Amino acid sequence: MKRRDFLKAGAVAASYLAAGRGAQGTEGETMATNQARLPRRAYGATNVQLSIIGFGGILVAGVEQDHANRVVAESIERGVDYFDVAPSYGDAEIKLGPALEPYRKDAFLACKTAFRDRAGGEKEFEQSLERLRTGYFDLYQLHGIVSVEKDVDPAFAEDGVMAMITERKKAGQIRYVGFTAHTVEAAFAAMERYDFDSMVFPVNFACHFKGAFGLQALAKAQEKGVARMAIKAMARQQWPADDPNRAKYKKCWYEPTIDPEEASMALRWTLSQPITAAIPPGEESLFRLALDIASGPTEITPHEEEKLETLARSLNPIFALST
Repeated sequence: MKRRDFLKAGAVAASYLAAGRGAQGTEGETMATNQARLPRRAYGATNVQLSIIGFGGILVAGVEQDHANRVVAESIERGVDYFDVAPSYGDAEIKLGPALEPYRKDAFLACKTAFRDRAGGEKEFEQSLERLRTGYFDLYQLHGIVSVEKDVDPAFAEDGVMAMITERKKAGQIRYVGFTAHTVEAAFAAMERYDFDSMVFPVNFACHFKGAFGLQALAKAQEKGVARMAIKAMARQQWPADDPNRAKYKKCWYEPTIDPEEASMALRWTLSQPITAAIPPGEESLFRLALDIASGPTEITPHEEEKLETLARSLNPIFALST
């Protein structure tokens, strides 16, 4: 499947930014009037607009509360309003709750559950509300579905966690329902079981060009009217053995793109797909790099795409269709 089938129709005119005016893109993308701030795009067919870079809660896991407060405040200043966290991210919920509290009414807060049974999900849901100091979630998601048999089927069973999620939505504690998936099979199965509002899925140049993985899930979601959120945009490949950078990037289970030019092309390739937003790696330095990249023109050029396709041939992608 070719990327050009998914490209937005044209780039946003740079002259709008230079003149200090806003511009509307063909996929509902609204450019902020300040070039240093992030563009925004529509969250599916809703009237919600989100920053094209999301804040992964793992960023504040393991840091002091004062530092977490500062990182969140700086992100808000840059235009970030999409925050995504999970109970499995160490103490991220505990740190993000107080840091985001002053901005909660203007933030789109997404949380997740890795439980597939209702009982476990109920307890975790209440814990997440308490830790994040909120009375509701803008988005609540099935976390990390991989297997239809082990993840999708039990979640939709009579005593599965989806029963709890749908009831909480009716009660007003959840605005939108989504899922995050790491396989095409699981993503397809989930979308056949429920009218999800959004999907979080790996959208990565190396996975696409070398592994033939990713864009088919986007196509299915787009066909069903499911909003698309991307992860792993700045992943390069699986960690090479004994790579010295592993100690530096402890929050990345894969080798990230750290070269600025390569990182720019990788992230902009993902942002050129039909997605609402991308969530960068959990390392603060890479998150800041992503903010800088996404604050400028985000369209990938044909020449740059050719360079990424050539680069991908030499890489060992983190996901491939056969895995």
